[in-house]
Amino acid sequence: MSSITPAIIPTMMYRDAHAAIRWLCEVIGFSEKAVYLDESGDVAHAELVLGNGMIMLGGIKDNEYGQQIRQPDEVGAETQSPYVVVANPAVVYQRVKEQGGEVIIALRSQDYGGQHFTFRDPQGHLWNIGSYDPWA
Repeated sequence: MSSITPAIIPTMMYRDAHAAIRWLCEVIGFSEKAVYLDESGDVAHAELVLGNGMIMLGGIKDNEYGQQIRQPDEVGAETQSPYVVVANPAVVYQRVKEQGGEVIIALRSQDYGGQHFTFRDPQGHLWNIGSYDPWA
């Protein structure tokens, strides 16, 4: 029997991964679990946690994986976006607005419960923040 707990962990690539890590930690509330640098000092792999959730990210690389990823400004849209459950989305909403995030959908109540908003981070990635907890 495997000891691995199944999980889904979004992975993202950023032009400036160091700046993305700082911004995501300061504004959304992630914490660094691990950050591994490559020989040039760029982020090869980082793990950021929030509660029992995690994202992994790194700098843009021209390797077999990196060649499959495009940045939002290169294609004009995202094909996926993380949803982050927080206790008080209004607090995160204010920080996003103050720290250079572009609000796409303003904070509002949802018919199915909780509050929600959607924004682009300073490097163009699309995020959803809300208090609706689908596990509750």
